[in-house]
Amino acid sequence: MTDARTELHTDMHSVAVTVNGTPQRHTVEARTLLVHYLREQCGLTGTHVGCDTSNCGACTVHLDGRAVKSCTVLAVQADGHDVTTIEGLAGSDSASGDGAFHPVQEGFRQCHGLQCGYCTPGMIMASVGLLAENPNPSDEEIRHGLEGNICRCTGYQKIVDAVKWAAANG
Repeated sequence: MTDARTELHTDMHSVAVTVNGTPQRHTVEARTLLVHYLREQCGLTGTHVGCDTSNCGACTVHLDGRAVKSCTVLAVQADGHDVTTIEGLAGSDSASGDGAFHPVQEGFRQCHGLQCGYCTPGMIMASVGLLAENPNPSDEEIRHGLEGNICRCTGYQKIVDAVKWAAANG
């Protein structure tokens, strides 16, 4: 007879994911969420765990260039794909790769689009995804595009201003 702990650890899978341009290969349990894989196996703690239910958006990353909530994706589903986290965003727009802030990051800095910073990585990644689809959004389109990303500190207007700044200056 096998106990549940033995069965749980026998369902392991090797995943190969390119994270921020760097190939990563790890063995994970089949149930490992991408957010936990990034934080625990890859050591990239900029992606935050907020709710584990996809309600807050703090865990937003890009999977093959598309913004996704990494608490809704299993690490095994990311096998063979490209993931960009907040750590990989700086310098990604710079031809020199000098680590300069991405325009959305700079917009958050210029427009004071953050307070405590907990939601900021997810909010920035969602904003980058929004601007990739709509490079010149209205305030209403920004608010709609960021639905599902919760900030408990700001009134959201500074975040909208930051996205508009990035659209105008990116």
